[in-house]
Amino acid sequence: MNLAEKIKHLREVEGELRGLNRPMTQVEVVKAMQEELNESISQAYLSQLEAGKRVHLTATSRELLARFFKIHPSYLVADPPGFSVDLLTTMDHEGERLTTWLLANAEEWHSESALRPLLLQLAETEQPRRYIKLFNQLMSLPLEKLETMVNAMTKHNSDTTVIN
Repeated sequence: MNLAEKIKHLREVEGELRGLNRPMTQVEVVKAMQEELNESISQAYLSQLEAGKRVHLTATSRELLARFFKIHPSYLVADPPGFSVDLLTTMDHEGERLTTWLLANAEEWHSESALRPLLLQLAETEQPRRYIKLFNQLMSLPLEKLETMVNAMTKHNSDTTVIN
């Protein structure tokens, strides 16, 4: 990922984190930076970075953007060609790899009240791939029909549960 893509991504994430349900605009980033940190970069400079016209940041700008987005400054460096964030191993333990991925993403999405528990539960099950295949099949059903089925099964299970 190059620097331009990283900054665009950070604006998207920051917009979501701030409840905007959209990426923050460059102007919003500059304004928020000034309000929250009492210093800022210009919108024109940010635009040049995102357009790829500038491929490197000054140390001062890197530190300022890192503080604003609450990231490590080293993230704001373009990745070398062929760089991958995936952990690669010569060992082929697909089950362990999926479990590791599920756990890592559960932590990454800790603020998502519906997604995090689902990922954790999938990581803890013995056959997460079977669940994923079933979830995929369920996605083809109309949402209303799926809700009706789940409500009926949930009610049936609670009716048959014996409390000791």
